[in-house]
Order: sequence, then structure tokens, then C-alpha cells
Amino acid sequence: MKNTFYKPLGLLLAGAIVTGSIFSGCKSKEVTSVKDEVVVEVFCSGPEYRTDKNTFRANATGESTDMEIARKKASSNTKAALAAQIETTIKGVTDNYVNSREFNNVEEVEERFEALNREVVNQQLNNVKTICEKITKTKQGTYKCYMAIEMGVDALEEALNNKLSKDQRLKVDYDYEKYKETFNKEMEKLENSGGY
Repeated sequence: MKNTFYKPLGLLLAGAIVTGSIFSGCKSKEVTSVKDEVVVEVFCSGPEYRTDKNTFRANATGESTDMEIARKKASSNTKAALAAQIETTIKGVTDNYVNSREFNNVEEVEERFEALNREVVNQQLNNVKTICEKITKTKQGTYKCYMAIEMGVDALEEALNNKLSKDQRLKVDYDYEKYKETFNKEMEKLENSGGY
């Protein structure tokens, strides 16, 4: 008789301990994973706003007590980010292209390519497209503008080709097909690395 009374009581206690540990385990995991963290939503950001092999993209913010100045700051910051990204990519293209060709004065050719590329990038920054813009007002009363812009790779490539093929110093040795092939490889590497 003793055995039959303690057996169900023991099972009941064991069940309560297991159930309690499951609930306390779940509860502690929830608390520790978000205890000191808050999820922040960043507007105009995420995978759909990253550069891929067909489009350069950049995003940035601007903040001011004046809404228009916040927009201008965001626009300026996104263009600066886009220009830096493009220049880095084109520097890689130029280095690879020049190294694959046999030029008489490699340093001079690289400098000329870079100067022309900078000129084209600055001109093309006037043709960017705004793909996202959100304006918020902070607790401090300032305006914050989130912005994302993009520029098509084809338009940039065409502008670069026009500039490079017309340059008197480069005209003789410039090979558009080889340059385009090098450019496309660099864009694929950029996309495979997750973009900017």
C-alpha cells in the first residue's frame, strides 16, 4: 500500500519539476536575448538597397532642425557614399585592366584613367535616382531624413567608354571590350560579396 501511494506522488512531482524547468528555461531565454537590446528599424536600408551587378546603390541620413536642410544633408551624404563606392570599384577595374594590357608608361596611364573616371562619376552623380526617402521628427524636435539612391551600371559604363575612347593619350591603346569585361568581373565580385 505504501508503494502505490508514493509512486503517483513521485511521478506528479517529477512532472512538475520538468514542466517548471521548461517554462523557466523558455522565460529566461526570452529575457536574456532582448534584455538590453532594442530592435531599431533603419528606413531605406536592407538587401533591396544594396549594390548588385546592374545597379550601384547607397543610403545615408541627414539631420537638422530644418526639414529641407535634413533632406539636403541626406542627399549629399548618399551621393558621397555612392561616389566612394563607385570610385573604389572603378579603381579595381582600372588596376586590373591596366595590368592585363601592355602600356608603355603604366603609372601615367593609371593616373589618366583615374582622372577621367573621377570626372565621369562626378557628372553621373547628377543622374542618380532616389529610390527611398523617409522623414521623421525626433523627440528633440529635429528632422531626420533617410534616403537611398541608385545609378545604373550601364549608363556609367557607357559614359566611361565615351570619355576613355575620346582621350587622345589613351585612344591608341584603349580596348573597350577588354575594359567592359574587366568592369563586369569587378561588378560580379562586388555582388557576390554582398554589395555595399
